[in-house]
Amino acid sequence: MASPAKEIANELVPLVRVYTDGSVERFDGLHYVPPSPNPDPQTGVSSKDITISENPKISARLYLPKIEQQDQKLPILVYFHGSAFCVASAFQSAHDPYLNLQVSQAKVVAVSVEYRLAPEHRLPAAYEDSWAALNWVASHSTTQNELDKDPWLLNHGDFDRLYIGGESAGGNIVHNIAIRAGSENLEGNVKILGAFISHSYFWGSKPIGSENDPSKPKPYVGSNSISFASDPSLGHDKSFPALVWSFVYPSAPGGLDNPMLNPEGPGAPSLAGLGCSRLLIVVAGEDELRDRGVRYHELVKESGWRGELEFHEDEEEHHGFYIVNPDTGKAKNLIKRFADFLK
Repeated sequence: MASPAKEIANELVPLVRVYTDGSVERFDGLHYVPPSPNPDPQTGVSSKDITISENPKISARLYLPKIEQQDQKLPILVYFHGSAFCVASAFQSAHDPYLNLQVSQAKVVAVSVEYRLAPEHRLPAAYEDSWAALNWVASHSTTQNELDKDPWLLNHGDFDRLYIGGESAGGNIVHNIAIRAGSENLEGNVKILGAFISHSYFWGSKPIGSENDPSKPKPYVGSNSISFASDPSLGHDKSFPALVWSFVYPSAPGGLDNPMLNPEGPGAPSLAGLGCSRLLIVVAGEDELRDRGVRYHELVKESGWRGELEFHEDEEEHHGFYIVNPDTGKAKNLIKRFADFLK
């Protein structure tokens, strides 16, 4: 006798479906890619997977470029992947090729964080996991409990050159981590030197810029290569970015104006308190989130933040284009831009 068809309890089309029995189905189309303990033949980068915490379950993929000298010290990049807080992984095909290229060009030790995903673990779980992972990295700056630490970070990490970076939801995480680092110390009192926020997922209850023009919906191309766009006829509160937030953080105080999503929402902390010395903001001209990134750049300038601020736009590109295909000319140029920033 055939089992009855499962009933849908909730879904975020076209990414995730939740059934009444509690099971979750993801449609990102991404595949697990194993690490490369031996140097990658194209980039010379080695990688490995490590566990940061068992409870909660936090892991990461570490990347090490070709080392010229055994005592060589390199900048550290803690990276947070995108894909709407509910799909993708640090261990999947969308991000591993990009990070191999980035690590090779920038000559950094990279830690790509595997944070927990919604809907099984709704926000703020990803923020807490990301903060815990960053503190785990920072803990390597001290000589205590060396047996529990990773030798790549111990032997080659320069903790005076610690960077954080991410794209889409990962860019949102970077913003929130930098805000927290402005008022709360990391392990060993390590400071974040710089951060890059790329195609960042910000939104709000009131439309800004081109969001006010329903005749010009901008397609959103996620790192899973699925192309979709908000339907302007449904209104701003039914736009895809709004639906994502409702799905991954339904209990968010303030809804779409929660400060973690809207940096100028009610009660949002001043961006003057960003806990880094350098900041690079990157947007794509054909990204539905483009104007939010531009506005974020304006807000940082207006805040009185005292760091070094940089801005970059790829005018005819879509959301996450350099993750989807890092081999295009513009993708290579942007990866070089990141590398120059990290150097």
